[in-house]
Amino acid sequence: MRISRFARAGVCSAVAAITAAAVAPGIQAQSCTSSPDAAVRCFVGNAVRAKLTSLRYGMTMTQFKAYGVAVSKVMQTQQAYLVLFGISSAVADAMPPTNADGSPNAAAQQTALNSIVHSEIANGLVAVPAEVSEQQLEWLSLDLVTSMNSMPEIMLSPGTLLRITDSNVVAATTGGVVNWTLADANLVSMVNSLSTAGLLKLPPSVALSGVEAFTQDLARAIYTYKAATGRATL
Repeated sequence: MRISRFARAGVCSAVAAITAAAVAPGIQAQSCTSSPDAAVRCFVGNAVRAKLTSLRYGMTMTQFKAYGVAVSKVMQTQQAYLVLFGISSAVADAMPPTNADGSPNAAAQQTALNSIVHSEIANGLVAVPAEVSEQQLEWLSLDLVTSMNSMPEIMLSPGTLLRITDSNVVAATTGGVVNWTLADANLVSMVNSLSTAGLLKLPPSVALSGVEAFTQDLARAIYTYKAATGRATL
Protein backbone atom coordinates (compact mmCIF):
# COMPACT_ATOMS: atom_id res chain seq x y z
CA MET A 1 0.00 0.00 0.00
CA ARG A 2 1.53 3.33 -1.02
CA ILE A 3 -0.43 5.74 1.11
CA SER A 4 2.68 7.52 2.43
CA ARG A 5 4.01 7.87 -1.10
CA PHE A 6 0.65 9.24 -2.18
CA ALA A 7 0.69 11.73 0.68
CA ARG A 8 4.18 12.91 -0.32
CA ALA A 9 2.92 13.44 -3.85
CA GLY A 10 0.08 15.48 -2.39
CA VAL A 11 2.56 17.64 -0.46
CA CYS A 12 4.45 18.30 -3.68
CA SER A 13 1.17 19.17 -5.38
CA ALA A 14 0.34 21.61 -2.60
CA VAL A 15 3.72 23.31 -2.82
CA ALA A 16 3.49 23.47 -6.61
CA ALA A 17 0.06 25.07 -6.23
CA ILE A 18 1.54 28.28 -4.77
CA THR A 19 2.26 31.47 -6.70
CA ALA A 20 2.86 35.18 -5.98
CA ALA A 21 3.76 38.54 -7.48
CA ALA A 22 7.38 39.11 -8.43
CA VAL A 23 9.22 41.25 -5.85
CA ALA A 24 12.04 43.67 -6.60
CA PRO A 25 15.37 41.91 -5.80
CA GLY A 26 16.50 44.48 -3.22
CA ILE A 27 13.20 44.42 -1.30
CA GLN A 28 13.02 40.63 -1.49
CA ALA A 29 16.48 40.23 0.05
CA GLN A 30 15.48 42.37 3.01
CA SER A 31 12.11 40.74 3.68
CA CYS A 32 12.53 37.02 3.01
CA THR A 33 13.68 36.23 6.53
CA SER A 34 11.47 38.70 8.41
CA SER A 35 8.83 36.03 9.15
CA PRO A 36 7.74 32.54 8.08
CA ASP A 37 4.98 34.06 5.94
CA ALA A 38 7.50 36.32 4.21
CA ALA A 39 9.68 33.30 3.49
CA VAL A 40 6.73 31.56 1.86
CA ARG A 41 5.99 34.64 -0.26
CA CYS A 42 9.62 34.72 -1.44
CA PHE A 43 9.49 31.02 -2.25
CA VAL A 44 6.35 31.31 -4.32
CA GLY A 45 7.64 34.40 -6.08
CA ASN A 46 10.68 32.39 -7.16
CA ALA A 47 8.38 29.52 -8.17
CA VAL A 48 6.49 31.86 -10.50
CA ARG A 49 9.65 33.29 -12.03
CA ALA A 50 10.97 29.75 -12.56
CA LYS A 51 7.63 28.80 -14.17
CA LEU A 52 6.97 26.02 -11.67
CA THR A 53 3.37 27.18 -11.27
CA SER A 54 0.90 29.78 -12.50
CA LEU A 55 -2.22 31.64 -11.44
CA ARG A 56 -5.51 29.74 -11.43
CA TYR A 57 -9.09 29.75 -10.08
CA GLY A 58 -9.35 33.38 -11.20
CA MET A 59 -7.15 34.58 -8.33
CA THR A 60 -5.09 37.75 -8.52
CA MET A 61 -1.42 37.51 -7.65
CA THR A 62 -2.11 38.97 -4.23
CA GLN A 63 -4.77 36.32 -3.58
CA PHE A 64 -2.46 33.57 -4.83
CA LYS A 65 0.27 34.79 -2.51
CA ALA A 66 -2.17 34.56 0.40
CA TYR A 67 -3.10 31.08 -0.82
CA GLY A 68 0.56 30.10 -0.62
CA VAL A 69 0.69 31.25 3.00
CA ALA A 70 -2.55 29.36 3.69
CA VAL A 71 -1.06 26.13 2.30
CA SER A 72 1.92 26.53 4.63
CA LYS A 73 -0.46 26.94 7.60
CA VAL A 74 -2.36 23.79 6.64
CA MET A 75 0.90 21.85 6.37
CA GLN A 76 1.67 22.85 9.96
CA THR A 77 -1.71 21.55 11.19
CA GLN A 78 -1.50 17.75 11.21
CA GLN A 79 -5.19 16.94 11.56
CA ALA A 80 -6.18 19.37 8.79
CA TYR A 81 -3.75 18.11 6.19
CA LEU A 82 -4.27 14.43 7.00
CA VAL A 83 -8.06 14.74 6.65
CA LEU A 84 -7.82 16.86 3.49
CA PHE A 85 -5.25 14.60 1.86
CA GLY A 86 -7.24 11.50 2.80
CA ILE A 87 -10.54 12.72 1.37
CA SER A 88 -8.81 14.14 -1.71
CA SER A 89 -7.28 10.76 -2.54
CA ALA A 90 -10.64 9.07 -1.94
CA VAL A 91 -12.48 11.50 -4.23
CA ALA A 92 -9.86 11.18 -6.96
CA ASP A 93 -10.25 7.40 -6.83
CA ALA A 94 -13.98 6.90 -6.33
CA MET A 95 -15.45 10.05 -7.88
CA PRO A 96 -13.45 10.77 -11.07
CA PRO A 97 -14.05 13.90 -13.21
CA THR A 98 -15.95 11.94 -15.84
CA ASN A 99 -19.49 10.87 -16.64
CA ALA A 100 -20.57 7.23 -16.73
CA ASP A 101 -19.90 7.20 -20.50
CA GLY A 102 -16.33 8.45 -20.01
CA SER A 103 -16.92 12.03 -21.14
CA PRO A 104 -15.33 14.82 -19.05
CA ASN A 105 -17.28 16.31 -16.13
CA ALA A 106 -14.84 18.07 -13.82
CA ALA A 107 -17.64 20.23 -12.39
CA ALA A 108 -19.36 17.22 -10.80
CA GLN A 109 -16.18 16.17 -9.02
CA GLN A 110 -15.46 19.72 -7.86
CA THR A 111 -19.01 20.23 -6.57
CA ALA A 112 -18.80 17.00 -4.58
CA LEU A 113 -15.38 17.89 -3.19
CA ASN A 114 -16.46 21.38 -2.11
CA SER A 115 -19.51 19.93 -0.36
CA ILE A 116 -17.37 17.38 1.46
CA VAL A 117 -14.79 19.96 2.58
CA HIS A 118 -17.58 22.23 3.84
CA SER A 119 -19.06 19.36 5.84
CA GLU A 120 -15.66 18.42 7.30
CA ILE A 121 -15.35 21.96 8.63
CA ALA A 122 -18.97 22.27 9.77
CA ASN A 123 -18.84 18.99 11.67
CA GLY A 124 -15.49 19.58 13.35
CA LEU A 125 -13.38 17.08 11.41
CA VAL A 126 -11.17 19.91 10.18
CA ALA A 127 -10.36 23.00 12.23
CA VAL A 128 -9.59 25.87 9.87
CA PRO A 129 -6.09 27.16 10.76
CA ALA A 130 -5.47 30.85 11.41
CA GLU A 131 -5.01 32.92 8.23
CA VAL A 132 -6.81 30.23 6.21
CA SER A 133 -10.31 30.41 4.71
CA GLU A 134 -12.71 27.66 3.73
CA GLN A 135 -12.30 28.70 0.10
CA GLN A 136 -8.53 28.19 0.35
CA LEU A 137 -9.06 24.72 1.82
CA GLU A 138 -11.34 23.91 -1.13
CA TRP A 139 -8.69 25.17 -3.56
CA LEU A 140 -6.00 23.09 -1.86
CA SER A 141 -8.20 19.98 -1.94
CA LEU A 142 -8.97 20.56 -5.61
CA ASP A 143 -5.26 21.01 -6.41
CA LEU A 144 -4.56 17.69 -4.70
CA VAL A 145 -7.43 15.92 -6.47
CA THR A 146 -6.42 17.34 -9.86
CA SER A 147 -2.92 15.96 -9.38
CA MET A 148 -4.15 12.61 -8.06
CA ASN A 149 -6.63 12.18 -10.92
CA SER A 150 -3.75 11.13 -13.14
CA MET A 151 -1.89 8.93 -10.63
CA PRO A 152 -2.40 5.20 -11.34
CA GLU A 153 -0.09 3.86 -8.62
CA ILE A 154 -2.49 3.27 -5.72
CA MET A 155 -2.50 -0.39 -4.71
CA LEU A 156 -5.28 -0.12 -2.08
CA SER A 157 -8.25 1.89 -3.26
CA PRO A 158 -8.58 4.98 -1.02
CA GLY A 159 -12.16 5.37 -2.24
CA THR A 160 -13.30 2.32 -0.29
CA LEU A 161 -15.00 4.38 2.43
CA LEU A 162 -16.90 6.39 -0.18
CA ARG A 163 -18.08 3.19 -1.85
CA ILE A 164 -19.21 1.71 1.48
CA THR A 165 -21.12 4.93 2.19
CA ASP A 166 -22.66 4.78 -1.27
CA SER A 167 -23.70 1.16 -0.75
CA ASN A 168 -25.88 2.27 2.17
CA VAL A 169 -27.58 4.83 -0.06
CA VAL A 170 -28.10 2.25 -2.83
CA ALA A 171 -29.60 -0.19 -0.31
CA ALA A 172 -32.11 2.46 0.76
CA THR A 173 -33.10 3.31 -2.83
CA THR A 174 -36.27 1.98 -4.44
CA GLY A 175 -37.38 2.92 -7.93
CA GLY A 176 -34.72 5.59 -8.10
CA VAL A 177 -35.95 7.30 -4.90
CA VAL A 178 -33.74 7.35 -1.81
CA ASN A 179 -35.36 6.79 1.57
CA TRP A 180 -33.05 9.17 3.39
CA THR A 181 -34.49 8.34 6.80
CA LEU A 182 -33.45 4.73 6.30
CA ALA A 183 -30.14 5.65 4.66
CA ASP A 184 -29.22 8.03 7.49
CA ALA A 185 -30.06 5.41 10.11
CA ASN A 186 -27.90 2.85 8.32
CA LEU A 187 -25.03 5.31 8.08
CA VAL A 188 -25.19 6.12 11.80
CA SER A 189 -25.19 2.38 12.52
CA MET A 190 -22.17 1.92 10.25
CA VAL A 191 -20.19 4.68 11.98
CA ASN A 192 -21.03 3.31 15.41
CA SER A 193 -20.06 -0.22 14.38
CA LEU A 194 -16.70 1.02 13.11
CA SER A 195 -16.16 2.92 16.36
CA THR A 196 -17.13 -0.05 18.55
CA ALA A 197 -14.84 -2.35 16.57
CA GLY A 198 -11.93 0.05 17.05
CA LEU A 199 -11.64 0.71 13.32
CA LEU A 200 -12.62 4.35 13.74
CA LYS A 201 -10.36 6.20 16.16
CA LEU A 202 -11.12 9.86 16.72
CA PRO A 203 -8.97 12.59 18.27
CA PRO A 204 -10.40 14.20 21.42
CA SER A 205 -11.47 17.27 19.43
CA VAL A 206 -13.80 15.28 17.15
CA ALA A 207 -17.14 14.01 18.46
CA LEU A 208 -18.69 10.80 17.17
CA SER A 209 -21.86 12.76 16.41
CA GLY A 210 -19.83 15.01 14.13
CA VAL A 211 -18.58 12.00 12.19
CA GLU A 212 -22.14 10.70 11.90
CA ALA A 213 -23.35 14.05 10.52
CA PHE A 214 -20.37 14.24 8.15
CA THR A 215 -21.07 10.74 6.83
CA GLN A 216 -24.66 11.72 6.09
CA ASP A 217 -23.45 14.86 4.28
CA LEU A 218 -20.94 12.72 2.43
CA ALA A 219 -23.74 10.40 1.26
CA ARG A 220 -25.62 13.37 -0.18
CA ALA A 221 -22.52 14.68 -1.95
CA ILE A 222 -22.04 11.23 -3.48
CA TYR A 223 -25.71 11.10 -4.54
CA THR A 224 -25.45 14.52 -6.22
CA TYR A 225 -22.26 13.48 -7.98
CA LYS A 226 -23.86 10.27 -9.28
CA ALA A 227 -26.87 12.23 -10.56
CA ALA A 228 -24.57 14.69 -12.35
CA THR A 229 -22.47 11.97 -13.98
CA GLY A 230 -25.15 9.36 -14.69
CA ARG A 231 -23.48 6.72 -12.51
CA ALA A 232 -25.59 4.09 -10.75
CA THR A 233 -22.85 3.44 -8.17
CA LEU A 234 -19.32 4.65 -7.46
